[in-house]
Amino acid sequence: MKFTLSWLKTHLDTTATVDEIAETLTDLGLEVEGVTDPAARLKSFTLAKVKTAEQHPDADRLRVCVVETDEGDKQIVCGAPNARAGITVVLAKPGDYVPGIDVTLSVGNIRGVESHGMMASERELELSDEHDGIIELPSGEVGQKFTDWLAMNDPAKVDPVIEIAITPNRPDALGVRGIARDLAARGLGTLKPLAIAPVPGAFPCPVSVTIDADTLDGCPHFAGRVIRGVKNGPSPKWLQQRLRAIGLRPISALVDITNFFTYDQNRPLHVFDVDKMQGGLRVHRAKGDETLMALDDREYTLSAGQMVISDDSEPESIAGIMGGAASGCGDDTVTVFVESAWWDPVTIAHTGRALKINSDARYRFERGVDPAFTLPGLEAATRMVLDLCGGEASEVVQAGAAPDHARAYRLDTDRVQSLVGMAIDPDTQRATLTALGFAMQGDMAHVPSWRPDMQGEADLVEEVARIASLTLLKGQPMARATAGVPKPILTPMQKREQMLRRTIAALGYNECVTYSFVDRASAALFDGGDDATMLENPISADLSHLRPALLPGLLQAARRNQARGITDMALFEVGAAFHGGEPGEQHMLATGLLIGRTGPKDVHGASRAVDIYDVKADAEAALAAIGAPAKVQILRGGNAWWHPGRHGTICLGPKKVLGVFGEVHPRILRAMDVKGPAMAFTLWPAEVPLPRNTGATRAPLILSDLQPVERDFAFVVDARVEALTLVNAAAGADKALISEVRVFDQFVGGSLGEGRKSLAITVRLQPKEATLTDKEIEAVSAKIIEKVTKATGGALRG
Repeated sequence: MKFTLSWLKTHLDTTATVDEIAETLTDLGLEVEGVTDPAARLKSFTLAKVKTAEQHPDADRLRVCVVETDEGDKQIVCGAPNARAGITVVLAKPGDYVPGIDVTLSVGNIRGVESHGMMASERELELSDEHDGIIELPSGEVGQKFTDWLAMNDPAKVDPVIEIAITPNRPDALGVRGIARDLAARGLGTLKPLAIAPVPGAFPCPVSVTIDADTLDGCPHFAGRVIRGVKNGPSPKWLQQRLRAIGLRPISALVDITNFFTYDQNRPLHVFDVDKMQGGLRVHRAKGDETLMALDDREYTLSAGQMVISDDSEPESIAGIMGGAASGCGDDTVTVFVESAWWDPVTIAHTGRALKINSDARYRFERGVDPAFTLPGLEAATRMVLDLCGGEASEVVQAGAAPDHARAYRLDTDRVQSLVGMAIDPDTQRATLTALGFAMQGDMAHVPSWRPDMQGEADLVEEVARIASLTLLKGQPMARATAGVPKPILTPMQKREQMLRRTIAALGYNECVTYSFVDRASAALFDGGDDATMLENPISADLSHLRPALLPGLLQAARRNQARGITDMALFEVGAAFHGGEPGEQHMLATGLLIGRTGPKDVHGASRAVDIYDVKADAEAALAAIGAPAKVQILRGGNAWWHPGRHGTICLGPKKVLGVFGEVHPRILRAMDVKGPAMAFTLWPAEVPLPRNTGATRAPLILSDLQPVERDFAFVVDARVEALTLVNAAAGADKALISEVRVFDQFVGGSLGEGRKSLAITVRLQPKEATLTDKEIEAVSAKIIEKVTKATGGALRG
């Protein structure tokens, strides 16, 4: 929405500057997108007077002028045909920027003669396209600012243009008067009264108007009148200047008048040439396939149900959107029908979108114009047509009646202060609403017809706060519910989720945020995809089910990256997975995925393919960060999407699983078109026991001052026995005394025979109360041998 300062002042009596108005508009919620001030680019130019103008000694078309300036007489070479002694001109001095030619002047030498500036034309100052000669002013003093002269003699050329952004809920601000009303309510001036006197009809209207019964919901009110004997031609200079300033092209007086009221009062109108019509006008819904050549010289085919205005023979206008070319006004128009109607916003929006027409009328009608201004707008337009084009007006004809949108809401002044957080006097609140056009009857505020956005008491609060200015709010700390140190805001699970994200990211992984939905095939690979997790209305066929795990989304992300040439990846995600479709049937997971190599290839050979030990170390680091016990068991028994021999579950017991790590099954990678191998881990943060001590202090560090003892054992077992089984058996021999068990050697074949292998382990014993004696060490060793022999069926190697 654009308007000029002078246009605004026709409705607002104010002395405020452009900057004050722009700042206030933004504060009122009418955000200023730009201010174009023509005076800003002309501020350096001054007036001067040519004293003499002699022929250039070396050029036929140049004159050497002596110009009287505020800095004394200056010599200027000029090629304009009207350069002569005695005229008052606009002077650009060396150092001035000339916008029309995009040049910063300097002292020049033209054909051997120095020139100290230039005398400007209108095009060089971007005032018009006139460039046949320099500007000649009929008045003015030497040294006077050119902008000051324009402000007194031709103010339209230095009239600032303000452009504001209009939100959909403020159609009243699509008219200059609505903007002026807001500024007056803020106190930036006084709203001038708007007096519209009815124009008496000199004769009965020869054009009848009707609305079909099935169209009354889309057009409840249609009015108009005939004006005969008009003389259409160019509109007056002041009207053309206003329209040009906001980017509209003046066409003719009749058309310019309708455009003027569209922007001045937010009252779109249309003018029909009666001599090009046949009979009366009828508002009805199209049957379908009717065609209309519109004013934009495009032919539109109407669909059934769209509203149209027709005469007795054919459609003449797309109702509320654009008129037809057949009945458009031209220079030969002498009799017109001025139409003013109220159209349903939703119907106009549907038609405009379907036909892909963007017009000023549609923009306003689909947001809502003032239904009570239908007849006053017609009267005001009639008066302007008579003033500018002459003629005489008929009586007003109308069909239907203005819709009754009357409503009132209670203004609770105490509640307003409570919600806004500012002390606003009750009388000030009532005065604010009155200034905005509300009619106050006690505590009841009757909404003006031009504010369709007012739909409840909360809107009254917003209006009072908006005019009072929310910039006056002062921040105040909220009172604590309880005294003392406040309780933590985050829950333990939220803290774990936060810590997991930080820790895994610090390990070099990139976080992914994938959809909570996957396709049925991918969900089925991870024990999901059943009807319980199927979406009733999915946004896409590829997002039809709730995800049973985070791994499918990460594998899909890896596939997309591989398709784009990225082969080395470290991805992770922390989020919910779903084991059902009911509320609460979800669980929090943290999943990481490694594919490719540990880094780019280098001359040192440090780069290698990722393996399960990489994800095992990362999983253990993440668990340690959220407080998982250091002593855990590594067992088999992972889900079917893990490689059967290359994965492990991290447990506190057979039924207490904290996580799983390993290689993703090749079958899964083939199904999801991912190039493997792929290593991954998944953690269940909720399964990690909460600490018994919930205080902020850390647990004390317990160190033993007793010497640990290490003993090595080698067992001959079946080749199919897993090293993990042997390690777990040895560690369970004395959980209090044994602090660590690790494998340090494996031997297969040789003297052991086929199908046999030797596993060597180191067992570390850490006493806590007294140094171990040889007898105690032997007793523990015997238990270890017994446990391992029983668990693996092997024997101590001799």
